[in-house]
Amino acid sequence: MNVADAIKTKRAIRLFTEEPVPEETLLAILDAGRRSQSSKNSQPWQFVVVRQRETLQALSKTGDYAGHLAGAAFALAIVSQSEHLWNMFDLGQVSAYVQLAAWELGIGSCIAAVYRQDVAKSILSIPDDYSLHVILSFGYPSPEHVVAKMGGRNPLTEITHWEKW
Repeated sequence: MNVADAIKTKRAIRLFTEEPVPEETLLAILDAGRRSQSSKNSQPWQFVVVRQRETLQALSKTGDYAGHLAGAAFALAIVSQSEHLWNMFDLGQVSAYVQLAAWELGIGSCIAAVYRQDVAKSILSIPDDYSLHVILSFGYPSPEHVVAKMGGRNPLTEITHWEKW
């Protein structure tokens, strides 16, 4: 799959099969994140990979819309020591890279916003001086998953301004 096809076909997958993701595939996904761009090559991220079902279920309760974490083959908590704006942008880059790499490998994913950061950090034993705002779920898409049709994407002509607003 080329990058353009991955971007056009990638959708949020919230329902997964019970099939585990092979270690080699998981490491390829993590490596894509490791290679993502960052401001001044600061690489402000740390990854916590979660595969234990009980932990995934506990994490699914740390965000109002994080239920999909409970059924994932694995989750990736993206942790940073700083909440500087550029770090937040860099963490978004990591999220995009790992999700696109996963999609190329047939693995679905979905982002979960962590609303109860203190609880999630406690579950994962993350030090107090680190932040955790995002956990991504990963797994093989279930045949029962539904691709939401929420009106598609806005046309380029409606969102693009040339030279000035």
